Amino acid sequence: MEKYIDIIKNSYNGYWNYIQQEILLQTNWVNYFYGLILISLIVWILEIIFPWRKNQSIFRKGFWLDVFYMFFNFFLLNLIVLIALSNTAAQFFNDTLSVFGLTLNSFQLFEVNTLPKPISLLVFFIITDFVQWNIHKLLHKVNFLWNFHKVHHSIKEMGFAGHLRYHWMEPIVYKSLVYIPLAIIGGFNVEDVAIVHFSALTIGHLNHANLGWDYGFLKYFFNNPKMHIWHHSKALPNKYGVNFGISLSIWDYIFKTNYIPTNGKNIELGFKGDENFPTTFIGQELFVQKEKD
Repeated sequence: MEKYIDIIKNSYNGYWNYIQQEILLQTNWVNYFYGLILISLIVWILEIIFPWRKNQSIFRKGFWLDVFYMFFNFFLLNLIVLIALSNTAAQFFNDTLSVFGLTLNSFQLFEVNTLPKPISLLVFFIITDFVQWNIHKLLHKVNFLWNFHKVHHSIKEMGFAGHLRYHWMEPIVYKSLVYIPLAIIGGFNVEDVAIVHFSALTIGHLNHANLGWDYGFLKYFFNNPKMHIWHHSKALPNKYGVNFGISLSIWDYIFKTNYIPTNGKNIELGFKGDENFPTTFIGQELFVQKEKD
């Protein structure tokens, strides 16, 4: 038990020091703090220059709440719980395997760093996205998880910052379920993770932005604003939702969960019963109402 307590303490200290170094520009180019700010500003400028819904305010409904969510979920949540939880869970998993004389290396199918760099990054990106696509579907199909995912679907006007409006339980679910699939393709380094992460962050911001893009024939491969807005539609063709793509749309086309009946420019967003959903950060984070349907 003392080992786990030390891991928790070291996690807090290490991450706090890391955040300070990022803010003070004492790290290399892998700087998530200023990376988030830069990507957000670029996509926001695109929204201002090329607005799809021209009657939507630059500071649209929920803008400042979503800006707070961006920094809370991206940095403060890690400091409060996620880093310590992730490190402790990883150590517990490794300790459990050791009881049976196993290690994570026992399950590795291959190491991506044995492949040419562009191929290894592509493999890492595709596997990560496919796992997250499946997790996203779970968030909609399991009532207990949907209860938390409602926070993200409480967005009433799409904008780049809405990408990171989500309940604190979501990253716990994602990190827990992504850990093992990624562990079996070991070999990626910090720079690889950063490249894939910033790519996914950019695509996610664009998907939620007030932009009328679909990338032409590439829409069948990459998620886009015209497709993702239907994921947030209040009126859906089924109970669980459509267009679950994170960065890639191809999974929805392969597994027949794609749905774009019209351009979706002015559809109503939200979910059934959202008129009674909290509109404040604290209210949404503490929301525990169970699905009645």
